[in-house]
Amino acid sequence: MDDQTIITSTRHWIEKAVIGLNLCPFARSVWAKKQVRIVVSHAKHVDGLLEDLDRELDLLASTPPEEIDTTLLIHPTLFPDFEVFNDFLEVVDEVVDEHELEGVIQVASFHPDYRFEGAEEGDVSNATNRSPYPTLHLLREDSISRAVESEGGDAEAIVERNIATLEKLGWDGWRALLKQ
Repeated sequence: MDDQTIITSTRHWIEKAVIGLNLCPFARSVWAKKQVRIVVSHAKHVDGLLEDLDRELDLLASTPPEEIDTTLLIHPTLFPDFEVFNDFLEVVDEVVDEHELEGVIQVASFHPDYRFEGAEEGDVSNATNRSPYPTLHLLREDSISRAVESEGGDAEAIVERNIATLEKLGWDGWRALLKQ
């Protein structure tokens, strides 16, 4: 699988689902301004992916948000199992702390088989965090705060709206939306 295929699939998901369904209220603006960096990792092991994460955290922290506001770090093959990917997120949080970026950058996670804690596997609400490939989304906390404020200051209301949107759409609608 080549990088262009991975990036094209990810861009399609962003445009149709994340922006198209307004699952992330801040995505449309940074996408339109071309402030989203998409990186495909070719690491053969977790250690290599952590090195890629180190580089991307350093780059995002040292680059003005007008140039790069957010980064998607994709690894298409290292984490086929969601549970393993989910466990890896604890290490990701430790890396953010090691870079002294807690409160500055946070990491959201996306996976083709994403499942919220306590949710049934077939629950359509899981689709809010389902992406074509395992992805670490590095977000600036300031940008998140601005986005939440622009939506009335209630982050939980965004989550509830997303779930309602997906329940209305259903799995058939979700699959149709993402067809290329």
